[in-house]
Amino acid sequence: MTLTFGPPRAKKRLSLAPMIDVVFLLLVFFMLASQFGHDQAVPLAMAGGSAAYSGPPRLVLVTADGLRLNGIPVETEALVEQMSRLARERSDVILLQPGADASLQQLMDVAGALTKAGFSQLVVME
Repeated sequence: MTLTFGPPRAKKRLSLAPMIDVVFLLLVFFMLASQFGHDQAVPLAMAGGSAAYSGPPRLVLVTADGLRLNGIPVETEALVEQMSRLARERSDVILLQPGADASLQQLMDVAGALTKAGFSQLVVME
């Protein structure tokens, strides 16, 4: 004796709409999340470029211990003021030389401070 419970039903197809909704929500989330961090660019040139050097020396040595302007220790806040006295124009060349113990962040902090003060010709020496 065979038991049957009724006619066989056709299998339902899975709906892709909920999965597509989830994919679009994830796409929108990652697009919005990637907009929060904006990098700030500091234009730097390598030594030996086309920028002509004129006027008094303007060499900033960046070390782990601090900054030296033309060999004299200087604080970051005073660097911009002293650089304003040395440079005739804001477009004069300023040489930045990182010491062997200096981090890239220290170099970028100095370059950012000088750029914010309006100095546009920063040259990095090795």
